[in-house]
Amino acid sequence: MDAMLYAFALPAIAREFQLSGAASGGLASITLLSSAVGGVLFGWLADRLGRARALTLSVLLYAVCTAGAATAHSLPVLVIWRLLLGVGLGGEWAAGAVLVAESVPADRRGQAIGWVQAGWAVGYALAAILSTWILPRWGFRALFWVGASPALLAVWIRARVNEPAAWKSVQPRLATADRPRLAALLRPPLCALVAWATLLASVLMCAYWGLFTWIPSYLSAPTDRGGASLSSLRALSFLLPMQAGAFVGYVSFGVLADRWGRRPVFAAYVLMAALAVPLFVAASRQPIGLLVVAPLVGFAGHGYFSVFGALLAELFPASIRGTAQGLCYNAGRAISAFAPMAVGALADRWGLGATLSVLSGLYALGALLVWALPETRGTELT
Repeated sequence: MDAMLYAFALPAIAREFQLSGAASGGLASITLLSSAVGGVLFGWLADRLGRARALTLSVLLYAVCTAGAATAHSLPVLVIWRLLLGVGLGGEWAAGAVLVAESVPADRRGQAIGWVQAGWAVGYALAAILSTWILPRWGFRALFWVGASPALLAVWIRARVNEPAAWKSVQPRLATADRPRLAALLRPPLCALVAWATLLASVLMCAYWGLFTWIPSYLSAPTDRGGASLSSLRALSFLLPMQAGAFVGYVSFGVLADRWGRRPVFAAYVLMAALAVPLFVAASRQPIGLLVVAPLVGFAGHGYFSVFGALLAELFPASIRGTAQGLCYNAGRAISAFAPMAVGALADRWGLGATLSVLSGLYALGALLVWALPETRGTELT
């Protein structure tokens, strides 16, 4: 919810600060860039301080910074808050994914990650509902104040969530001088895994953030700008089914990946996404068609993300697992930071619909890249 509030507030922010499409996308890109720093930083902290402690700190940081963005009355101040928010956003996934992966049995790891990732769909839907209700009445600043609510989660996390046994088991060694360092991920045998995992994350993140940052704007944009020209309430009627599809996609991916393997299920999902994106754009002129295709875009365009929490955890040892996951996933997110800006710039020239259709090629590329990584289904984490 917190992460997607900006996507819904984007048209209002662009009007207040008189931003072009490229500049609006650039603000989203700034957050994605800083999230890479946050992913590596909090992944490192998760290896040293503990998974739950690092998760608590990251949630507090991005919640406070979302509220801070509500106070911004100039573009430079808004940029600073978005930079800091990104650090917390990247850190939350890095610490949280490894915490979940180490806390469940190998034969149910994909399912557990899938259920946790499904929270993104619920949060996206909440962001859509809150935006429809709050933006027309009180503006984007009130919307960002609501984004401070996850700070309450940090208190509960710290009080109730225990550190996983896999992390506790390596603590005696991590207290000594032979503590693994970030440089270990840049040398054999781990460097090849890091390179392929980062490339895969980069391609899919570019597709995801390029598409879903701009979908709310696409639905509301006038037809002369290549949009669907829908009212905010009408757009909500399509966004909610899309996120229902995303929820099913996340959960079903975990079940299927635990049964059939990470790679083949991942490839099937992203190929489905490659087909669904142009169908979504083509159907935008027909409400019934859009209602049918929107859940499919949500299902295929989100569900494959469940692989990252399981696959990346299964590729690396516990002593450096948090750092490795944070680096691969969030380096990919940093590279993808250029996607919203590029989509905004191209949309100024070609229109949003045509630009979004191009992203299907990135999904197809992801279906090929996943085969460069080993199959890890059933791997025990120690």
